[in-house]
Amino acid sequence: MTIRVLIADDHMVVRQGLRMFLSLDPELEIVGEADDGAEAVKKAHELKPDVVLMDLLMPVMDGITAIGAIRRELPDTEVLALTSVLEDASVIGAVKAGAIGYMLKDTRADELCRAIKAAAAGQVQLSPKAAARLMREVRVPDSPEMLTERETEVLRLLAQGQSNKEIAATLTIGEKTVKTHVSNILSKLGVQSRTQAALYAVRIGLVSAGSVNA
Repeated sequence: MTIRVLIADDHMVVRQGLRMFLSLDPELEIVGEADDGAEAVKKAHELKPDVVLMDLLMPVMDGITAIGAIRRELPDTEVLALTSVLEDASVIGAVKAGAIGYMLKDTRADELCRAIKAAAAGQVQLSPKAAARLMREVRVPDSPEMLTERETEVLRLLAQGQSNKEIAATLTIGEKTVKTHVSNILSKLGVQSRTQAALYAVRIGLVSAGSVNA
């Protein structure tokens, strides 16, 4: 099954370049392009992509605002921030808004393809440095609604970087059931992304920061 990808970037040459090398991967299908954040939200509604590659600095609506809108309105669509800036405010803003990952535009093509596939599978991938940086800034409620025992198990595996499929295999439950558990976890913690949920798991000692892997 191919992964449906929407590219959002205000530079045509960047979109063309991304489309060109991503199209070489048979597992990826480019379903559309957007040249600003507002169009990205509109196209995401129309096309229902699995993953949106989102530039952060765009006209009309910036990428962080667009990420927030897509994650609120289309919870089954994951967003991967793709930007030329590595600033704390950008990383933190993107993750707070609900991005599952954060990639720089100088990333190698094969690494970007891997990151898109990981995002589609729901895998949280953070380097220890990024996790430490985000831990200081991304706040989750100190006393969220209690998670059930099974939800806690799912959260621990999610924070260890397992995909929905891997979590399903580990717990011998269906992949759809895992998705339901993840949705409930995000709702109870009051967060937009699996990445924030993973950081919460580190904060409460469910997993070590080193296990939220890159």
